[in-house]
Amino acid sequence: MKTSKRLWSILVAVVVAAVLGIAGIVLASTGVMERIIRPSEEKVATYFPPARKITIAAVGDIMMGTDYPSSKLPPQDGALLFEDPAPILRAVDIAFGNLEGPITTARACTKNTSNPRTFAFRCPPKLAKNLATAGFDVIGLANNHARDFGYAGMVETKRILDSLGIQYSSKNGEVAEFIVDSFKIGLIAFSTGSSPRSILNIDLCRMEVAELAQKFDILIVSFHGGAEGTKALHTRDAFENLYGEPRGNVIRFAHEMIDAGADLVIGHGPHVPRGMEVYNDRLIAYSLGNFCTYRCMQLVAELGYAPLLVVEVDSVGRFLRGEIYSFKQIPPGGPSKDTSDAAFRLMRDLSIVDFPQSAPRFSESLSFYPPGDSASTLAPEEPNTNGNSDSPPSSH
Repeated sequence: MKTSKRLWSILVAVVVAAVLGIAGIVLASTGVMERIIRPSEEKVATYFPPARKITIAAVGDIMMGTDYPSSKLPPQDGALLFEDPAPILRAVDIAFGNLEGPITTARACTKNTSNPRTFAFRCPPKLAKNLATAGFDVIGLANNHARDFGYAGMVETKRILDSLGIQYSSKNGEVAEFIVDSFKIGLIAFSTGSSPRSILNIDLCRMEVAELAQKFDILIVSFHGGAEGTKALHTRDAFENLYGEPRGNVIRFAHEMIDAGADLVIGHGPHVPRGMEVYNDRLIAYSLGNFCTYRCMQLVAELGYAPLLVVEVDSVGRFLRGEIYSFKQIPPGGPSKDTSDAAFRLMRDLSIVDFPQSAPRFSESLSFYPPGDSASTLAPEEPNTNGNSDSPPSSH
């Protein structure tokens, strides 16, 4: 009896398999099976939309002109200062720059400018609209010139930026916040000097970044630090000083901010470009130099290089690719397109030399990629610092 049931089960299975096989042949011959197994490209795109990429542009120091202690202002109220880079700045999701001094009419300067190594800047409010016209979305106010005209100058600067719809972050506690599609993006700025938000107190910085990383999908950290001048092109894992003023260990700071949850670290302060590295899938640009410093700073050699960095990150902040657009400041200043791509070549070479294990991979097309990408790494050229001025133009 058990054998009979077993034979009967085998016979049924064979019949069912035969029927299914015939049905499959019929469906395949009519193309129905292919449509079932392989849906249209349009449906695949609907089911799995392409991952969103966030584009961030960043530049270094900006001082559009000063009327203190004497008038050094651009013609036409600076309307042409950002003419060349503006199309790039307007095209990205978020554009950032470091404002090297207040926008104010305040009269009381907080610095003793009789010292030849001490500088103070005061940008007239009539120039502020150029930042918005150029496409800047957020400005860093954490640096050694932000309080050149004290509390009153800082308050007026923020009020003017508010009126232009430009966000900012300073040592006073602001965090710039953006929504790009459905992603929350934040930017926090740090500097040297006393706390809060001093890169000299990494523990406090790390605690704040770790807390913010829980709030944002992508967190950008800006910092102002490092030595200054053409002898400060290279980035070292060591504490830096400038005329006795502590300027931090920028490598340690950047690494610890990423360990705490930051997704992109942007540096400025040395007045020259520095190299970049990729750390834990996140990009660090250690200095973007001077970008628009009309008659405010020396512009010889690398002091006049004005890179514009554009970075693509994914929805969780991992670095995907970047580009360095090269501009130069030719006296009296303001970024002009540089067809020799000097800023790109300098930052490429410094990256390869200073970060041989973690530098991005550079292509000939001015782009760069994560270290594991297939793009080729170009051989570095030796940065030329012979005979260049290493005197920092605005150190205190």
